[in-house]
Amino acid sequence: MSLFRRGEIWWYEFWFSGRRIRESSKSPSKTIAKGAEQKRKRELEEGFNNFTDQRHERIRTFSDLADEFLAAYKLRLPQSVVFAEYAVHHLKQILGSKMLVDFNEAAVIHYQNARLDEGASPKSVNEEVGFLLRILDEPGDLLRVRLRKRKMLKLKVHTTVGKAFTPEEKDRMLEEARKARSPHIFPALSLALNAGMRDAEIKTLTWEQIDFKKKYLTVGHSKTEAGEGRTIPLNSTLLEVFAEYSEWYRMKFGAPQAEWYVFPFGKPSPSDPTRPVTTLKTAWNNVRKKAQVKGRWHDNRHTLITDLAESGAGDQTIMDIAGHVSKQMLKHYSHIRMEAKRRALESIVTGRPVEESSQETGQAEGYPQKSPHGLQNGVKRTGKKQAATKDESAPAAGNAEKQCSEIPTNTQVFDVGYPQKSPQSGFSRGCQGVRKARKSMKIIGSSGRTRTYNPSVNSRMLCH
Repeated sequence: MSLFRRGEIWWYEFWFSGRRIRESSKSPSKTIAKGAEQKRKRELEEGFNNFTDQRHERIRTFSDLADEFLAAYKLRLPQSVVFAEYAVHHLKQILGSKMLVDFNEAAVIHYQNARLDEGASPKSVNEEVGFLLRILDEPGDLLRVRLRKRKMLKLKVHTTVGKAFTPEEKDRMLEEARKARSPHIFPALSLALNAGMRDAEIKTLTWEQIDFKKKYLTVGHSKTEAGEGRTIPLNSTLLEVFAEYSEWYRMKFGAPQAEWYVFPFGKPSPSDPTRPVTTLKTAWNNVRKKAQVKGRWHDNRHTLITDLAESGAGDQTIMDIAGHVSKQMLKHYSHIRMEAKRRALESIVTGRPVEESSQETGQAEGYPQKSPHGLQNGVKRTGKKQAATKDESAPAAGNAEKQCSEIPTNTQVFDVGYPQKSPQSGFSRGCQGVRKARKSMKIIGSSGRTRTYNPSVNSRMLCH
């Protein structure tokens, strides 16, 4: 470390990390040059060791930090800014005057208790604490680790179990919605029950998204990528509802423009079709109370998915309609009703398949039906003795009796005029009156008879 003069100006020179540093102090004072040299050397040492003095940051108030965070959040995630503003508002009310240096685990726990005392739900408090730790940046990351270690980071959330409305409840809700003062609630409820659309998807629906000629609608902005842009067919109920609603719309606003919203903004009555309705909460609560039904608006979506699952629709079809990403999410939304569960458990007692325990399964006529008493499609199974006593004038029965010594107890009788094949048994015409297994294990018995064993139907047929 040395000082030297060049003309009237003092310079300093020293070595740092193997490099020679020679710079001017830009001062004719040797004392100032000596202090500049020491300061410069300290700056290089702090930069080399990644150390910066952040004392001015640590004394800033939380309100200042929150305002800067929210401004950047609006630019990056404009679609989520409403909830961010809500969360930051509550944070500033309780913690706005605190300095960054004052935040510790106790401050976070104090905020949790204060919000719970105000009646906030644990889920909302957890979301707000998440924003708090993100605003605090690096100190927030350290607090997150400490709180997680103490199991104080997140409050226990009461899981809300969705439900599926019964047909009677749906009828009562639709009846009350049709009589409601709001012109929006009936078509909106019909969309939720017949198309499974989310609340935001319904409120932001425009006329250009509906194709009445091809009878389908296209979902616009959605919560998930899988839901955005999906197409949903319009069933006969929705077509009838929209035909009636469009007449009211034309009388109110004239011919609908493509960019106009289906559910326009306005209080107490719709007045601006260029803006979407903000909420359906009040109308929904009134309908639900008058119909004496308990549940959320989102349960209408649960109801449709459950109805589709019970009707036998495939998982991929349901996911395409609902806009789900995975089968795990589909499982979360699908609720098999008590009656369907009862039929499944009753089938264990009666021995009948679940599909046959109800006439609502939509099976084709002629499909084999089996009862505990041995009846199939109303025809009783015939054993060896019964086959022998049949009218010998029937050639098929006579040939079957001569060729086979025993008819399998699970032989299925079909009264239709075209061949049917069970996907499990794979029967083909081996001999008249008896179906022979395609895939079987043949064992030659001691009497020279061929014993055919079909493991899929657990039957034995002895043929000469």
